[in-house]
Amino acid sequence: MIKLGEWNTLEVTRLEDRGAYVDGGESGEILLPTYEGAEGVELGTWMNVFIYNDSKDRLIATTKTPKITVGEFAALRVTEVNHFGAFLDWGLAKDLMLPFGEQKRKVSHGVKVVVAAYVDEKTGRLAATTKLGRFLGKENRHFLEDEQVDILVIKRSTLGYHVVVEGSHWGMIFHNQIFQPIEIGQRLKAYVYQVRDDDKIDIVLQKPGAEKIHSLADTILDKLSQEGGFIPLGDKSDSIEIRAMFSVSKKVYKKAIGQLYREKKILLEGNGVRLIDADKG
Repeated sequence: MIKLGEWNTLEVTRLEDRGAYVDGGESGEILLPTYEGAEGVELGTWMNVFIYNDSKDRLIATTKTPKITVGEFAALRVTEVNHFGAFLDWGLAKDLMLPFGEQKRKVSHGVKVVVAAYVDEKTGRLAATTKLGRFLGKENRHFLEDEQVDILVIKRSTLGYHVVVEGSHWGMIFHNQIFQPIEIGQRLKAYVYQVRDDDKIDIVLQKPGAEKIHSLADTILDKLSQEGGFIPLGDKSDSIEIRAMFSVSKKVYKKAIGQLYREKKILLEGNGVRLIDADKG
């Protein structure tokens, strides 16, 4: 059975000037146009193709990679808004429709919106939605504290940024845990801080615990080497200056330079830190 909006491995059954046809089983033969990747294809070949609807709602195959598949989330740019809804650039010949009824807020031409792709049960067509909640929290997965995860930044709130964790669960990065610029639609590596009773996940962008301190200590040593053995950031320096240079809080920075001091790798001076090897040289 053909999976609309997903990748399918299908056999080439017929060749014509305009392209190749692949066996869609109960859906019949599906055209893989020359411009969609049929050039040079041989009869009987099994191909991995993506199936979607063309401008006349016929099934069509392509070897091009879309920016989103059914069940996934992505930030897509609005190419047009008309009386049917909005249309999104997802990397294929026909734009993906975002119906008005699937918009939590009205979107406008040129903006990027985070959506999920799905197959509309009533029409049988591919569509997008900004109402993401119904796709999240269904997967029975247990996340561990300090586990590294992939996240997609969804929206900003008064508390912080809502994110989708591993394409399956809601998460939150609180403002006081953000030490670098982030944008809506951005994909990032992050870490699980804790899983709350409501199964939502608190996320941090820096490595938690001792591993994070050790990683930062190495970064500080590299920076000292690049700067000739001295950087003007001590344990009393302004937190904004520390964030600007290392994208961490002052508390974490102080722990890292404390570790380096105990290891006798740096000297603590009034207005900064100095690399001991450079000082001796």
